[in-house]
Amino acid sequence: MSSQPNALSDRTMVISGASRGIGLAIAVAAAKQGANVVLLAKTAEPHPKLQGTVHTAVADIEAAGGKAVAVVGDVRNEDDVQRLIDTAVDRFGGVDICVNNASAIATGSTEDLSAKRYDLMQEINCRGTFLMTKAAVPHLRKSANPHVLTISPPVNMNPYWLGVHPAYTLSKYGMSLLTLGFAAEYAAEGIAANCLWPQTFIATSAVANMQDGTTLLSSSRSPEIMADAAVEILARPARETTGRCFIDADVLTEAGVTDLSRYGGGDNPQIDLFLD
Repeated sequence: MSSQPNALSDRTMVISGASRGIGLAIAVAAAKQGANVVLLAKTAEPHPKLQGTVHTAVADIEAAGGKAVAVVGDVRNEDDVQRLIDTAVDRFGGVDICVNNASAIATGSTEDLSAKRYDLMQEINCRGTFLMTKAAVPHLRKSANPHVLTISPPVNMNPYWLGVHPAYTLSKYGMSLLTLGFAAEYAAEGIAANCLWPQTFIATSAVANMQDGTTLLSSSRSPEIMADAAVEILARPARETTGRCFIDADVLTEAGVTDLSRYGGGDNPQIDLFLD
Protein backbone atom coordinates (compact mmCIF):
# COMPACT_ATOMS: atom_id res chain seq x y z
CA MET A 1 0.00 0.00 0.00
CA SER A 2 1.00 3.56 -0.50
CA SER A 3 -0.90 6.79 -0.41
CA GLN A 4 0.58 7.34 -3.89
CA PRO A 5 -0.46 4.76 -6.54
CA ASN A 6 2.51 3.33 -8.47
CA ALA A 7 4.80 5.29 -6.18
CA LEU A 8 7.75 3.04 -6.97
CA SER A 9 7.20 2.83 -10.72
CA ASP A 10 10.41 1.98 -12.59
CA ARG A 11 12.51 2.24 -9.44
CA THR A 12 14.93 -0.61 -8.76
CA MET A 13 15.21 -2.24 -5.35
CA VAL A 14 17.99 -4.52 -4.14
CA ILE A 15 17.07 -6.53 -1.05
CA SER A 16 18.77 -9.19 1.03
CA GLY A 17 17.10 -12.30 2.43
CA ALA A 18 13.86 -11.92 0.50
CA SER A 19 13.03 -15.54 -0.26
CA ARG A 20 10.40 -15.59 2.51
CA GLY A 21 8.87 -13.67 5.39
CA ILE A 22 9.16 -9.91 5.77
CA GLY A 23 11.68 -9.57 2.95
CA LEU A 24 9.46 -11.33 0.44
CA ALA A 25 6.44 -9.32 1.56
CA ILE A 26 8.35 -6.06 1.04
CA ALA A 27 9.51 -7.20 -2.40
CA VAL A 28 5.98 -8.14 -3.45
CA ALA A 29 4.49 -4.89 -2.14
CA ALA A 30 7.15 -2.89 -4.00
CA ALA A 31 6.41 -4.86 -7.17
CA LYS A 32 2.72 -3.98 -6.87
CA GLN A 33 3.81 -0.33 -6.88
CA GLY A 34 5.81 -0.83 -10.08
CA ALA A 35 9.29 -1.56 -8.71
CA ASN A 36 11.93 -3.81 -10.22
CA VAL A 37 13.37 -6.14 -7.58
CA VAL A 38 16.76 -7.84 -7.44
CA LEU A 39 17.03 -10.12 -4.45
CA LEU A 40 19.95 -11.83 -2.76
CA ALA A 41 19.42 -14.99 -0.75
CA LYS A 42 21.16 -18.30 -0.10
CA THR A 43 18.16 -20.58 -0.53
CA ALA A 44 18.29 -21.85 -4.09
CA GLU A 45 16.83 -25.26 -3.25
CA PRO A 46 13.82 -26.02 -1.02
CA HIS A 47 14.69 -26.16 2.68
CA PRO A 48 13.16 -28.96 4.78
CA LYS A 49 11.99 -26.54 7.50
CA LEU A 50 11.59 -23.24 5.66
CA GLN A 51 9.26 -22.30 2.85
CA GLY A 52 10.43 -20.51 -0.25
CA THR A 53 13.54 -20.12 -2.39
CA VAL A 54 14.95 -17.23 -4.40
CA HIS A 55 13.23 -18.73 -7.43
CA THR A 56 9.76 -19.00 -5.86
CA ALA A 57 10.25 -15.43 -4.62
CA VAL A 58 10.84 -14.23 -8.18
CA ALA A 59 7.66 -16.01 -9.26
CA ASP A 60 5.70 -14.31 -6.47
CA ILE A 61 7.10 -10.89 -7.36
CA GLU A 62 6.33 -11.32 -11.04
CA ALA A 63 2.82 -12.53 -10.22
CA ALA A 64 2.34 -9.24 -8.34
CA GLY A 65 3.14 -7.36 -11.54
CA GLY A 66 6.79 -6.53 -11.01
CA LYS A 67 10.04 -7.52 -12.67
CA ALA A 68 12.47 -9.58 -10.60
CA VAL A 69 15.87 -11.24 -10.75
CA ALA A 70 17.30 -13.67 -8.23
CA VAL A 71 20.94 -13.69 -7.20
CA VAL A 72 21.98 -16.73 -5.18
CA GLY A 73 24.56 -15.64 -2.67
CA ASP A 74 25.54 -14.77 0.89
CA VAL A 75 25.16 -11.23 2.23
CA ARG A 76 28.37 -11.78 4.22
CA ASN A 77 30.35 -12.25 1.01
CA GLU A 78 31.52 -9.02 -0.60
CA ASP A 79 31.73 -10.59 -4.06
CA ASP A 80 28.16 -11.90 -3.83
CA VAL A 81 26.88 -8.50 -2.76
CA GLN A 82 28.71 -6.80 -5.61
CA ARG A 83 27.21 -9.33 -8.00
CA LEU A 84 23.77 -8.34 -6.71
CA ILE A 85 24.43 -4.67 -7.40
CA ASP A 86 25.98 -5.39 -10.80
CA THR A 87 22.94 -7.46 -11.74
CA ALA A 88 20.59 -4.61 -10.83
CA VAL A 89 22.63 -2.14 -12.86
CA ASP A 90 22.99 -4.45 -15.87
CA ARG A 91 19.34 -5.50 -15.91
CA PHE A 92 17.56 -2.31 -14.86
CA GLY A 93 20.08 0.50 -15.23
CA GLY A 94 20.75 1.41 -11.62
CA VAL A 95 19.77 1.13 -7.96
CA ASP A 96 17.21 3.38 -6.28
CA ILE A 97 16.46 1.45 -3.09
CA CYS A 98 18.61 -0.75 -0.85
CA VAL A 99 16.76 -2.86 1.73
CA ASN A 100 18.87 -4.50 4.43
CA ASN A 101 16.54 -7.28 5.48
CA ALA A 102 18.71 -10.39 5.97
CA SER A 103 19.15 -11.15 9.65
CA ALA A 104 20.08 -13.98 11.99
CA ILE A 105 18.57 -14.45 15.43
CA ALA A 106 19.74 -16.40 18.48
CA THR A 107 18.31 -15.21 21.78
CA GLY A 108 20.20 -17.53 24.08
CA SER A 109 22.00 -16.30 27.18
CA THR A 110 25.67 -15.41 27.00
CA GLU A 111 26.79 -18.70 28.56
CA ASP A 112 24.55 -20.77 26.29
CA LEU A 113 25.43 -19.01 23.03
CA SER A 114 28.19 -20.57 20.97
CA ALA A 115 30.92 -18.41 19.46
CA LYS A 116 29.85 -19.69 16.04
CA ARG A 117 26.30 -18.37 16.47
CA TYR A 118 27.63 -15.10 17.88
CA ASP A 119 29.81 -14.62 14.81
CA LEU A 120 26.95 -15.56 12.47
CA MET A 121 24.68 -12.88 13.92
CA GLN A 122 27.31 -10.15 13.81
CA GLU A 123 28.35 -11.05 10.27
CA ILE A 124 24.89 -11.33 8.71
CA ASN A 125 23.31 -8.47 10.62
CA CYS A 126 26.09 -5.89 10.82
CA ARG A 127 28.58 -6.88 8.12
CA GLY A 128 25.74 -7.63 5.70
CA THR A 129 24.14 -4.22 6.27
CA PHE A 130 27.52 -2.53 5.76
CA LEU A 131 28.38 -4.45 2.57
CA MET A 132 24.95 -3.98 0.98
CA THR A 133 24.86 -0.26 1.61
CA LYS A 134 28.51 0.32 0.69
CA ALA A 135 28.01 -1.39 -2.69
CA ALA A 136 24.73 0.41 -3.39
CA VAL A 137 25.81 3.98 -2.54
CA PRO A 138 27.64 4.79 -5.81
CA HIS A 139 24.43 4.02 -7.69
CA LEU A 140 22.07 5.55 -5.13
CA ARG A 141 23.87 8.85 -5.73
CA LYS A 142 22.49 8.82 -9.28
CA SER A 143 18.89 8.15 -8.21
CA ALA A 144 16.23 10.83 -8.09
CA ASN A 145 14.88 9.49 -4.78
CA PRO A 146 17.45 7.18 -3.15
CA HIS A 147 16.57 5.21 -0.03
CA VAL A 148 18.30 2.79 2.31
CA LEU A 149 15.89 0.91 4.58
CA THR A 150 17.10 -1.45 7.29
CA ILE A 151 14.88 -3.87 9.19
CA SER A 152 16.15 -3.07 12.66
CA PRO A 153 14.83 -1.57 15.90
CA PRO A 154 15.07 1.77 17.66
CA VAL A 155 18.11 1.78 19.96
CA ASN A 156 16.45 1.28 23.33
CA MET A 157 18.94 1.48 26.20
CA ASN A 158 16.54 -0.04 28.72
CA PRO A 159 18.76 -2.43 30.74
CA TYR A 160 16.24 -5.21 30.15
CA TRP A 161 16.91 -5.25 26.41
CA LEU A 162 20.63 -4.92 26.96
CA GLY A 163 20.66 -7.88 29.33
CA VAL A 164 18.09 -10.36 28.08
CA HIS A 165 20.14 -11.44 25.02
CA PRO A 166 23.20 -9.16 24.75
CA ALA A 167 24.69 -10.69 21.61
CA TYR A 168 21.49 -10.51 19.57
CA THR A 169 20.76 -7.02 20.89
CA LEU A 170 24.24 -5.89 19.85
CA SER A 171 23.76 -7.23 16.32
CA LYS A 172 20.37 -5.55 15.82
CA TYR A 173 21.41 -2.26 17.40
CA GLY A 174 24.51 -2.45 15.22
CA MET A 175 22.28 -2.51 12.13
CA SER A 176 20.40 0.52 13.44
CA LEU A 177 23.52 2.49 14.36
CA LEU A 178 25.05 1.83 10.95
CA THR A 179 21.88 3.04 9.26
CA LEU A 180 21.61 6.18 11.35
CA GLY A 181 25.28 6.74 10.58
CA PHE A 182 24.62 6.39 6.86
CA ALA A 183 21.85 8.98 7.20
CA ALA A 184 24.29 11.50 8.64
CA GLU A 185 27.15 10.53 6.32
CA TYR A 186 25.10 10.93 3.13
CA ALA A 187 22.66 13.65 4.19
CA ALA A 188 24.26 16.27 1.97
CA GLU A 189 23.91 13.94 -1.02
CA GLY A 190 20.23 13.36 -0.42
CA ILE A 191 20.44 9.62 0.27
CA ALA A 192 17.85 8.65 2.88
CA ALA A 193 18.67 5.97 5.43
CA ASN A 194 16.03 4.76 7.87
CA CYS A 195 15.18 1.78 10.06
CA LEU A 196 11.83 0.00 10.22
CA TRP A 197 10.69 -2.27 13.03
CA PRO A 198 7.38 -4.01 13.75
CA GLN A 199 5.24 -2.92 16.66
CA THR A 200 4.26 -6.56 17.20
CA PHE A 201 5.62 -9.98 16.46
CA ILE A 202 5.30 -10.86 12.78
CA ALA A 203 4.12 -14.29 11.63
CA THR A 204 7.37 -15.60 10.12
CA SER A 205 9.38 -18.81 10.28
CA ALA A 206 11.63 -17.20 12.90
CA VAL A 207 8.65 -16.75 15.22
CA ALA A 208 7.24 -20.19 14.43
CA ASN A 209 10.55 -21.77 15.44
CA MET A 210 10.69 -19.96 18.80
CA GLN A 211 9.65 -21.56 22.04
CA ASP A 212 5.82 -21.40 22.17
CA GLY A 213 5.92 -20.55 18.47
CA THR A 214 2.39 -21.79 17.80
CA THR A 215 0.97 -19.53 20.50
CA LEU A 216 3.07 -16.59 19.34
CA LEU A 217 1.89 -16.97 15.75
CA SER A 218 -1.72 -16.52 16.82
CA SER A 219 -0.87 -13.13 18.30
CA SER A 220 1.44 -12.03 15.47
CA ARG A 221 0.53 -9.74 12.61
CA SER A 222 1.15 -10.71 8.99
CA PRO A 223 4.34 -9.64 7.18
CA GLU A 224 2.20 -7.42 4.96
CA ILE A 225 2.05 -4.74 7.67
CA MET A 226 5.82 -4.32 7.43
CA ALA A 227 5.62 -4.37 3.64
CA ASP A 228 2.95 -1.67 3.51
CA ALA A 229 4.90 0.49 5.94
CA ALA A 230 8.10 0.00 3.94
CA VAL A 231 6.45 1.08 0.69
CA GLU A 232 5.01 4.14 2.40
CA ILE A 233 8.47 5.18 3.62
CA LEU A 234 10.17 4.47 0.29
CA ALA A 235 7.63 6.60 -1.57
CA ARG A 236 8.48 9.67 0.50
CA PRO A 237 11.04 12.29 -0.61
CA ALA A 238 14.45 11.08 0.51
CA ARG A 239 15.69 14.49 1.68
CA GLU A 240 12.66 14.83 3.96
CA THR A 241 12.67 11.28 5.31
CA THR A 242 15.98 10.22 6.80
CA GLY A 243 17.70 9.33 10.05
CA ARG A 244 14.64 7.80 11.68
CA CYS A 245 13.71 4.51 13.31
CA PHE A 246 10.12 3.95 12.21
CA ILE A 247 7.56 1.59 13.75
CA ASP A 248 5.28 -0.04 11.17
CA ALA A 249 1.95 0.74 12.87
CA ASP A 250 2.92 4.38 13.38
CA VAL A 251 3.85 4.78 9.71
CA LEU A 252 0.49 3.41 8.59
CA THR A 253 -1.48 5.43 11.13
CA GLU A 254 0.27 8.58 9.92
CA ALA A 255 -0.65 7.59 6.36
CA GLY A 256 -4.32 7.42 7.31
CA VAL A 257 -4.81 3.70 8.02
CA THR A 258 -7.19 3.53 10.97
CA ASP A 259 -7.86 -0.21 11.11
CA LEU A 260 -4.90 -2.55 11.53
CA SER A 261 -7.06 -5.62 12.15
CA ARG A 262 -6.60 -6.65 8.50
CA TYR A 263 -3.07 -7.71 9.47
CA GLY A 264 -4.22 -10.17 12.12
CA GLY A 265 -2.73 -10.69 15.56
CA GLY A 266 -6.02 -10.75 17.44
CA ASP A 267 -7.23 -8.23 20.00
CA ASN A 268 -3.93 -8.14 21.91
CA PRO A 269 -1.05 -8.77 19.53
CA GLN A 270 2.32 -9.57 21.08
CA ILE A 271 4.54 -6.48 21.33
CA ASP A 272 7.87 -7.11 19.61
CA LEU A 273 11.36 -7.19 21.04
CA PHE A 274 13.09 -3.90 21.95
CA LEU A 275 9.82 -2.01 22.45
CA ASP A 276 8.75 -1.09 26.00
